[in-house]
Amino acid sequence: MAVLVTGASGFLGGALVRDLRARGSAVLATGRGVEASAEVGALALDLAGAGAVDRLTRAAEQAGVRAIVHAAALSAPWGAMAEFRRSNVGATQTVLEVARRLGGVRVVHISTPSVCFRFADQIGLREDAALPPPVNAYAATKAESEALALAAGAVVLRPRGIYGAGDRALLPRLLRAMAAGPLPLMRGGQAATDLTHVDDVVAAIHAALGSDAGGVFHVSGGVALPIREVVRAVAARAGVVPRWRALPVPLVMAAARAMEWRGALTGTEPRVTRYGVGLFAYTQTLDISRAGRELGWRPVVDFEDGLNRTFGGGA
Repeated sequence: MAVLVTGASGFLGGALVRDLRARGSAVLATGRGVEASAEVGALALDLAGAGAVDRLTRAAEQAGVRAIVHAAALSAPWGAMAEFRRSNVGATQTVLEVARRLGGVRVVHISTPSVCFRFADQIGLREDAALPPPVNAYAATKAESEALALAAGAVVLRPRGIYGAGDRALLPRLLRAMAAGPLPLMRGGQAATDLTHVDDVVAAIHAALGSDAGGVFHVSGGVALPIREVVRAVAARAGVVPRWRALPVPLVMAAARAMEWRGALTGTEPRVTRYGVGLFAYTQTLDISRAGRELGWRPVVDFEDGLNRTFGGGA
């Protein structure tokens, strides 16, 4: 069985392609800079562009694709809604139409817990929780993409905070924030989150591909990690010393709002967003029991092991 992987040049998509190759699976990959090989067919394609459905359908038919993992997305805390809609909603529409034309194809759609984010503590959030108003353009367009995928019969995974070797987003952003100045310590530093090593996400994708279960599944490391501990551990591996400054949430939110207004006027990404502040201020963890019951998946990489795999060696 050949697997079509979109977003194969990204962190998660690239890890999945390497794993599929190691398992001996044929792969058709789309993404910027994806290189073809004996095991991987590569297609340079704008998923939201003119003719994308026809081109991708022909390539998938020729490759014998029987499963699709849609990992391509524009993931950022800031940007123009039109770009997010094109990259997230438009690309998803293309993938789902290709799946419809192929017929009988299992589709795994990679979403995000950002669609569930609220400026409040959310502990053990379940998949059936009602979605709040979106916190940003990314969350809005991923929620819309989720709805399209579910209506088409795809299975949706929401992995939280993916990290690992080759991560270009989560931990690099955290390290840049440490270098920029003291981190805000809000609400006494009680916020926590659950992160997910990329190997566990890849395993969850395989579990979803091999199951008939449908709907939405939360994916994470399954352990609530205090934000302060995450910062301390990452800083220790990177050889830096984090600094903290105790600040009230309303003050930091007001500063972030001002930066967002300035960013909207100048077209530049603000250094701090309200969403980013919320991640440091409030506990956000997921209930992953449904994935265990229906997909037979459970995380196996704890945070210490995950950091070893990310940075190499011990502390």
